[in-house]
Amino acid sequence: MAPLKKSALASLCFGAISLILHGNAVAQTAPKPKDRATLPQNILFGAAYYDEYAPTDRLDEDVALMKAAHISVVRIAESTWGTMETAPGIFDFHHIDRTLAAMQKAGIKVIIGTPTYAVPTWLARQHPDVLAITPQGPYTYGRRQNMDITNPEFRKAAERAIIALIDHVKDNPAVIGYQLDNETKAYGTSGPNVQAAFVEHMKQKFGGDLDALNKAYGLNYWSNRINRWEDFPSVNGSINASLSAAFAEFQRGLVTEYLGWQAGLVRAHARKDQFLTQNFDFEWRGYSYGVQPDVNHWQAARSLDVAGVDIYHPGQDKLTGTEIALGGDLARSIKNGQNYLVLETTAQGFPEWTPYPGQLRLQAFSHLASGANMLEYWHWGTTTNGIETYWRGLLSQDFKPNATYREAATIGADLARIGPKLVNMTKANKVAIYVSNRALTGFESFKPQGEGRAIGYNDVLRGYYDALYRMNVEVDFITPDSTTPLSNYKFVVVPALYAASDAEIDKLNDYAKAGGHLLYTFKSGFSDENVKVRYADQPGRIAQAAGIHYQQFAAPVGVSLDGDPFHVGEAANKVRWWMEFVEPDTAQVVARYKHPSWPSYAAITRNAWGKGQVTYVGFMPGDETIAALLKDEVAQAGVSAGAEQVQFPLVLRQGVLSNGHKVRYVLNYSPTPTTYAIPAPSAELLSQRKYGAGQKLELGAWGVGILEEDR
Repeated sequence: MAPLKKSALASLCFGAISLILHGNAVAQTAPKPKDRATLPQNILFGAAYYDEYAPTDRLDEDVALMKAAHISVVRIAESTWGTMETAPGIFDFHHIDRTLAAMQKAGIKVIIGTPTYAVPTWLARQHPDVLAITPQGPYTYGRRQNMDITNPEFRKAAERAIIALIDHVKDNPAVIGYQLDNETKAYGTSGPNVQAAFVEHMKQKFGGDLDALNKAYGLNYWSNRINRWEDFPSVNGSINASLSAAFAEFQRGLVTEYLGWQAGLVRAHARKDQFLTQNFDFEWRGYSYGVQPDVNHWQAARSLDVAGVDIYHPGQDKLTGTEIALGGDLARSIKNGQNYLVLETTAQGFPEWTPYPGQLRLQAFSHLASGANMLEYWHWGTTTNGIETYWRGLLSQDFKPNATYREAATIGADLARIGPKLVNMTKANKVAIYVSNRALTGFESFKPQGEGRAIGYNDVLRGYYDALYRMNVEVDFITPDSTTPLSNYKFVVVPALYAASDAEIDKLNDYAKAGGHLLYTFKSGFSDENVKVRYADQPGRIAQAAGIHYQQFAAPVGVSLDGDPFHVGEAANKVRWWMEFVEPDTAQVVARYKHPSWPSYAAITRNAWGKGQVTYVGFMPGDETIAALLKDEVAQAGVSAGAEQVQFPLVLRQGVLSNGHKVRYVLNYSPTPTTYAIPAPSAELLSQRKYGAGQKLELGAWGVGILEEDR
């Protein structure tokens, strides 16, 4: 690519790019949700639908099958830029118009997706620089999500496409809302334009003081010091975790700005009653696994009316519901407890996900149990070409009803009947998990090794989340960007808070001092917000509140807990991944390490701090040990250790319906039939049967029950 001229470079830093990430500048300037947006007042049930992909003209047949399955909503258009705009400014809305007309006639609601995540061939040919330059080099055309979301030619073309689409569809009464882009990220964009914008951001952050930047990031190391702003190198080759983390945060800010920009465009052209959402996704490990490293969902969601989410999970014998609950809890927490939309989830999916009979129903009601107000499958009919040929929707390539479709029809029928009662369920959880994109990035810069692989931030998070899920202790997620007060919770788990400011840690410690119960895991408090290791006894700002200190740590080999304090047996009593040589000051020792050579340093401690308690875990326990530890912790915090002491594979998720009645979702994540003792007089909404207190609800293999308590 030819060198950029200064004028071109300036244009690349156009618009809101110049505002990026000075504190929360982008989040604060993003368009705010509309006051009059109409959110779903019924549980919506549907699928993504692509008339463009159909093997033949079968729209009427598809709509008939949808009506038979009680489908009430479809998402369209988000993947169709190349068919919608065949050349610059030349629009063909044929497929969109056909679909909208058919759905309106059938009474099926429509969510329109802006089609900007997959650029058309003509745009890549005319303006090859719309393809992002990444640390691995420039993208070539073919894959989706290969563009530089800051590129002015991309923005110009995207704006034209968005406005033309919204203006064309907004007055159709079937259109209830819009999905902005698709699973948006920065896609690694880090070309000269992005690097230049980052330098401008650094100038703003440090007030033009290079000495302050060099000190904060430790850039004297290996002559990385920057003595003039014009010497600022590309961050792509950086070996400095502080600088790399700052750039990662900047890239997350690009996503926040980009979605805010799209929100502004859509709002300027849409009807006032139509809502805006986005289908956020999570760290991907073959399925949805944990906190998204590349997007700050809490900041990015501020320009939306309602959070949307894509949740994919293992199936068959590996189906546990954990990822459904995790994704739902994150999505609900993104907007501080507001119910959310599931815009994509598993229908048939990969061959190893094809659901056993009963699993599709179990999965569907598990989404609702976390607070979903909509459930959409990806997708309706499976594509016959392309990379996702074997990622199957409700219908396979023959487009005929099958066992999965027929089971979906039973879900649709139930939701048509009881959806108005289930919509807008609320929760008042007393346990939270504190997560941080900044801590995630810092932790990922120095991953410990364990079990033959590198251990990531989400591995630590999932260890604690999964244990609480299996105990039926429901949680919210909070972050430095949350507006939900810590005081709402009796117990807060803080996994791997590797990078955090003094003020952030003080806020957590003050929560405990005021009476809360706080649990920090290993590698918390180690570095400041700039990923610079604290010049202090570790765990830094946490040390006094936790009543401990340590100076050394090791990778554990052959280390266990002395005396098996949690009674989990020899195999489960092992110390994993990391061990800090914790020494108590004012804390009580809960567990010590055991090794023939290492001294018996403390491994787990508890410290009274003001009116509350701080627990510190200096290593990664096994699953059984985490479960035993958390059972003690939630009991000490005054939280029920699992509703009615029921544990996995029987999963309970609870809330309050809009009529004020308590509701329990009873989910059997097992092929073995089981029973549940009903604690209070209730109506089971699926069977429409009444139960008295103490009566048994019978659940078949992969069975589900929904209990509405009598008042």
